[in-house]
Amino acid sequence: MRISVFGLGYVGSVSAACLAGQGHEVIGVDVSRAKVDLVNAGRTPVVEERIGELIAGVVESGALRATDDVREAIIGSDVSLVCVGTPSEPNGSLSTTYLERVAEQIGAAIAERGGWHTVVFRSTMLPGTCLNLLVPILEKCVGGTAGVDFGVAVNPEFLREGTSVRDFFDPPKTVIGELDPASGDVVASLYEGLPGEVFRVPIPTAEAIKYADNAFHGLKIGFANELGSVFQALGVDSHQVMDVFLADRKLNISPAYLRPGFAFGGSCLPKDLRGLVHAAQRADVSVPILAHVLSSNAEHLQRAVELVERTGKRRVGLFGLSFKPGTDDLRESPLVELAERLFGKGYDLRIYDSNVNLSRLLGANREFIETRLPHLAQLLTDSIDEVLEHAEVCVVGTRDPEVLSALPPGRGPMLIDLIHLPDAAARRTEPGYTGLAW
Repeated sequence: MRISVFGLGYVGSVSAACLAGQGHEVIGVDVSRAKVDLVNAGRTPVVEERIGELIAGVVESGALRATDDVREAIIGSDVSLVCVGTPSEPNGSLSTTYLERVAEQIGAAIAERGGWHTVVFRSTMLPGTCLNLLVPILEKCVGGTAGVDFGVAVNPEFLREGTSVRDFFDPPKTVIGELDPASGDVVASLYEGLPGEVFRVPIPTAEAIKYADNAFHGLKIGFANELGSVFQALGVDSHQVMDVFLADRKLNISPAYLRPGFAFGGSCLPKDLRGLVHAAQRADVSVPILAHVLSSNAEHLQRAVELVERTGKRRVGLFGLSFKPGTDDLRESPLVELAERLFGKGYDLRIYDSNVNLSRLLGANREFIETRLPHLAQLLTDSIDEVLEHAEVCVVGTRDPEVLSALPPGRGPMLIDLIHLPDAAARRTEPGYTGLAW
């Protein structure tokens, strides 16, 4: 393929060199004449493992050249990869100045060139940037419609500085956000033969994935460092702890607990987080990540309360009360806390949980209810239908098959989904449905 790559920083230089190494005809584009001259001399504009010999080889073979002329690059290519920077503004917001400028230049050149051209954004940008900002710029400058007169896609990169050439040829995944199937096909063809799963998704999803990845990477580093500091203060070998922690592929290094849902609770997580943070404080170790996990959890629970408030309705049905499906454990259940807050705000509440029956509750569970929600007896019902008939708003916090099968599709009370129902994607189009975080 004939490819132009805009921006010859780390991502652009590596992408251009690696694509040229795969046999494509590549033109690198940069406003810096110094970078352009370096590439044309077969030298790398960035310091990176393997990039020097790779650029030297593909320039010598004629597969890669560089220019500062946008028009020349667009006329000489069929697909453009945009790899310009998106730095932070002083207030932390994302700067899209370079993206906007290059979109204008590319759009004007496509208008002059004529014919189909696919614009692929590799720069990191927040969801909505491409469709709400860049596509209108391109359409105005091209004088046509994206997906009809030219192609648009988002293809985030997952290249780590220091190993980016290796990561290009052995990616953890390939993500293609496509405006139209033809544009997605063009991007997919660039990576044919490379390992890793390919995900073809809507453009905003592709934009969001890079942020999800980097936020999690930062969280993991901060989490490990805070634990290390606490355990060091407690006289424990933190690396030995983490060796065991990392060996757990069922719960720790796995998809477990990584789906948006409702707040956590129960007899373990809140108690142990409080205990660990208290131990850190006693050891005079600051742990801002760990110290804010419980407050983050409380904020998520408050979102559910606010969703109910926004409906303007007063009769509420709550499905689920125990902290985990299949148990009657109510200790520190977020659903109990939700019921307590709604009841305290004067909502007319009915609750159904097939695992919770006051006559069977014993010990800590009974004591918890008697102290935290003493009016539970008059709120609990043994009938799903009674809750549905009572409620103007149903809050679903359980995956009980009987409850799920009884929920009316597209009619009946408004529905607030705390668990991501199995048919959430279909229900999203229903006017009365609201997901907690989706």
